[in-house]
Amino acid sequence: MQKLNFPSYSFRFKNSENKVSIFDSIRKKFIILTPEEWVRQHVVHYLLEEKKFPKSLINVEKVLMVNGLRKRYDVVVYNSNGSIFLLIECKAPEVKITQATFDQIARYNMTMEAEFLMLTNGLNHYFCQMDFENEKYTFLENLPKYNHKSI
Repeated sequence: MQKLNFPSYSFRFKNSENKVSIFDSIRKKFIILTPEEWVRQHVVHYLLEEKKFPKSLINVEKVLMVNGLRKRYDVVVYNSNGSIFLLIECKAPEVKITQATFDQIARYNMTMEAEFLMLTNGLNHYFCQMDFENEKYTFLENLPKYNHKSI
Protein backbone atom coordinates (compact mmCIF):
# COMPACT_ATOMS: atom_id res chain seq x y z
CA MET A 1 0.00 0.00 0.00
CA GLN A 2 1.14 3.52 -0.66
CA LYS A 3 2.64 5.86 1.92
CA LEU A 4 0.02 8.25 3.29
CA ASN A 5 0.25 11.71 4.81
CA PHE A 6 0.12 10.38 8.39
CA PRO A 7 2.83 9.41 10.87
CA SER A 8 4.08 5.81 10.58
CA TYR A 9 2.06 3.32 12.58
CA SER A 10 2.50 -0.36 13.22
CA PHE A 11 -0.31 -2.51 11.84
CA ARG A 12 -1.16 -6.20 12.09
CA PHE A 13 -1.72 -8.00 8.79
CA LYS A 14 -3.02 -11.44 7.90
CA ASN A 15 -2.96 -13.24 4.57
CA SER A 16 -5.69 -15.73 3.74
CA GLU A 17 -7.17 -16.95 0.46
CA ASN A 18 -4.79 -14.64 -1.43
CA LYS A 19 -6.25 -11.59 0.31
CA VAL A 20 -4.45 -9.36 2.77
CA SER A 21 -6.39 -8.20 5.83
CA ILE A 22 -5.54 -5.54 8.39
CA PHE A 23 -6.53 -5.68 12.06
CA ASP A 24 -9.00 -3.02 13.17
CA SER A 25 -8.54 -2.42 16.90
CA ILE A 26 -11.95 -0.72 17.16
CA ARG A 27 -13.97 -3.48 15.49
CA LYS A 28 -11.59 -6.08 17.00
CA LYS A 29 -11.29 -8.10 13.80
CA PHE A 30 -9.34 -8.36 10.56
CA ILE A 31 -10.77 -6.40 7.62
CA ILE A 32 -9.90 -6.95 3.92
CA LEU A 33 -7.24 -4.38 3.05
CA THR A 34 -8.56 -2.03 0.37
CA PRO A 35 -7.13 1.41 -0.39
CA GLU A 36 -10.01 3.03 1.56
CA GLU A 37 -9.47 0.68 4.52
CA TRP A 38 -5.78 1.60 4.49
CA VAL A 39 -6.80 5.26 4.93
CA ARG A 40 -9.43 4.37 7.57
CA GLN A 41 -6.90 2.44 9.66
CA HIS A 42 -4.43 5.33 9.51
CA VAL A 43 -7.22 7.64 10.70
CA VAL A 44 -8.03 5.32 13.63
CA HIS A 45 -4.37 5.19 14.69
CA TYR A 46 -4.11 8.97 14.25
CA LEU A 47 -7.08 9.47 16.60
CA LEU A 48 -5.72 7.03 19.18
CA GLU A 49 -2.01 7.86 19.08
CA GLU A 50 -1.80 11.54 18.05
CA LYS A 51 -5.08 12.96 19.34
CA LYS A 52 -5.33 10.62 22.38
CA PHE A 53 -9.03 9.79 21.98
CA PRO A 54 -10.12 6.80 24.08
CA LYS A 55 -10.93 3.69 22.05
CA SER A 56 -14.30 3.53 23.82
CA LEU A 57 -15.44 6.80 22.15
CA ILE A 58 -14.55 5.74 18.58
CA ASN A 59 -16.92 3.87 16.26
CA VAL A 60 -16.07 2.57 12.77
CA GLU A 61 -18.30 1.80 9.77
CA LYS A 62 -21.85 1.83 11.01
CA VAL A 63 -25.12 2.29 9.12
CA LEU A 64 -27.13 5.47 9.48
CA MET A 65 -30.32 6.68 7.84
CA VAL A 66 -30.12 9.83 5.70
CA ASN A 67 -33.40 10.95 4.11
CA GLY A 68 -34.74 7.41 4.43
CA LEU A 69 -31.69 5.87 2.74
CA ARG A 70 -29.23 3.51 4.43
CA LYS A 71 -25.75 5.08 4.39
CA ARG A 72 -22.55 4.02 6.10
CA TYR A 73 -20.20 6.41 7.88
CA ASP A 74 -16.48 5.69 8.16
CA VAL A 75 -15.47 6.90 11.62
CA VAL A 76 -17.27 8.70 14.44
CA VAL A 77 -15.86 9.98 17.72
CA TYR A 78 -18.47 10.44 20.45
CA ASN A 79 -18.58 12.82 23.35
CA SER A 80 -18.88 11.13 26.73
CA ASN A 81 -22.57 12.21 26.83
CA GLY A 82 -23.29 10.24 23.61
CA SER A 83 -23.47 13.20 21.22
CA ILE A 84 -21.14 13.18 18.23
CA PHE A 85 -17.89 15.11 18.52
CA LEU A 86 -16.32 14.21 15.15
CA LEU A 87 -17.54 12.66 11.88
CA ILE A 88 -14.87 11.40 9.47
CA GLU A 89 -15.26 10.43 5.83
CA CYS A 90 -12.39 8.39 4.33
CA LYS A 91 -11.72 8.00 0.64
CA ALA A 92 -9.12 5.93 -1.21
CA PRO A 93 -5.93 7.89 -2.04
CA GLU A 94 -6.79 8.01 -5.75
CA VAL A 95 -10.16 9.67 -5.03
CA LYS A 96 -9.92 13.43 -5.30
CA ILE A 97 -11.60 15.45 -2.55
CA THR A 98 -14.15 17.57 -4.40
CA GLN A 99 -17.22 19.60 -3.54
CA ALA A 100 -19.28 16.42 -4.13
CA THR A 101 -17.28 14.48 -1.53
CA PHE A 102 -17.64 17.37 0.89
CA ASP A 103 -21.40 17.50 0.20
CA GLN A 104 -21.61 13.79 1.12
CA ILE A 105 -20.21 14.33 4.63
CA ALA A 106 -22.32 17.49 5.02
CA ARG A 107 -25.49 15.46 4.20
CA TYR A 108 -24.52 12.82 6.76
CA ASN A 109 -23.89 15.53 9.30
CA MET A 110 -27.38 17.00 8.89
CA THR A 111 -28.55 13.79 10.61
CA MET A 112 -25.60 13.27 12.95
CA GLU A 113 -24.86 16.86 14.03
CA ALA A 114 -21.14 16.38 14.75
CA GLU A 115 -19.26 19.38 16.08
CA PHE A 116 -16.23 18.64 13.85
CA LEU A 117 -15.79 17.07 10.41
CA MET A 118 -12.75 15.46 8.82
CA LEU A 119 -12.53 14.47 5.18
CA THR A 120 -9.42 12.63 3.98
CA ASN A 121 -8.07 10.50 1.17
CA GLY A 122 -4.94 9.81 3.21
CA LEU A 123 -2.96 12.38 1.27
CA ASN A 124 -5.10 15.48 1.80
CA HIS A 125 -6.96 16.15 5.04
CA TYR A 126 -9.69 18.74 5.58
CA PHE A 127 -11.00 19.70 9.02
CA CYS A 128 -14.06 21.81 9.82
CA GLN A 129 -15.82 23.05 12.91
CA MET A 130 -19.57 23.35 12.58
CA ASP A 131 -21.60 26.41 13.57
CA PHE A 132 -25.19 25.13 13.53
CA GLU A 133 -26.63 28.36 14.88
CA ASN A 134 -25.36 30.35 11.89
CA GLU A 135 -25.57 27.38 9.48
CA LYS A 136 -21.93 27.52 8.44
CA TYR A 137 -18.59 25.84 9.06
CA THR A 138 -15.04 27.02 9.53
CA PHE A 139 -12.03 25.22 8.08
CA LEU A 140 -9.34 24.40 10.63
CA GLU A 141 -5.63 23.63 10.33
CA ASN A 142 -6.03 20.55 12.52
CA LEU A 143 -8.36 18.75 14.91
CA PRO A 144 -8.28 19.45 18.63
CA LYS A 145 -6.69 16.82 20.87
CA TYR A 146 -8.88 14.82 23.21
CA ASN A 147 -9.85 16.73 26.32
CA HIS A 148 -12.03 14.73 28.67
CA LYS A 149 -13.45 17.97 30.08
CA SER A 150 -14.62 19.28 26.71
CA ILE A 151 -16.10 15.98 25.49
